[in-house]
Amino acid sequence: MQEKRKQVIKITTGCEALDRILGGGVETSSITELFGEFRTGKTQLCHTLCVTSQLSFQLKGGQGKVIYLDTEGNFRPERITAICERFGLDINETLDNIIVCRVFSHEEQMSVIKPIAGLLADPAQGPFRLLIIDSIIALFRVEFSGRGELADRQQRLGQHLSHITRLAEEFNIACLIINQCMSDPGAGMIMGPPPAKPVGGHVLAHSSTTRVQLKKGKENLRIAKIYDSPLMPEEEATFAITNGGIDDPTG
Repeated sequence: MQEKRKQVIKITTGCEALDRILGGGVETSSITELFGEFRTGKTQLCHTLCVTSQLSFQLKGGQGKVIYLDTEGNFRPERITAICERFGLDINETLDNIIVCRVFSHEEQMSVIKPIAGLLADPAQGPFRLLIIDSIIALFRVEFSGRGELADRQQRLGQHLSHITRLAEEFNIACLIINQCMSDPGAGMIMGPPPAKPVGGHVLAHSSTTRVQLKKGKENLRIAKIYDSPLMPEEEATFAITNGGIDDPTG
């Protein structure tokens, strides 16, 4: 296991403070989960990592291609263009190295993992360094409604996450999954509005290696907190959303 850990690559997020609490960046051979309310920077971080994962190892990048599994129609090539300008990368080449797969049902989302595995296994296509799923739970929430279908949803979600875990470990890629939030009605309203908690229950919680909670801050600032990690302690970092993606508050 120690020798295997030496092959892990840390991909910078573009923000030194966020990299620090992650132990150097988003790591390969594991699943990193981002969850938070709307407008907390989840998709912006995805777009930034689409670019930083293509940077050289000397620049704390992954020197590899990206697969973006889009379940909500959030991918915007215009954002990639702006982030490329910040990091000095060729725009067309960077976009060519991002494979976007748009899916519209949870069955499509699950079935596309097999051809993705075939792509990762083909040395002529790679190397691939990052798989983004934005978001992991959206289609499952829509197509499985009510408590009567909850058990079936969790079983299917568990199977899906098991396949993603295998991809991460077998091909040494970083898997970044975006999760949604829901209000916790059991928390009560004594100390203000109920806190948001991640969707997906224990199935998703146990599958994610590192869980990061994103919260809104003042103006363009956001707060990231390590929610669960086998290596890093619970710690917070503040980052800014700029035209060039995720950055330190000072720029």
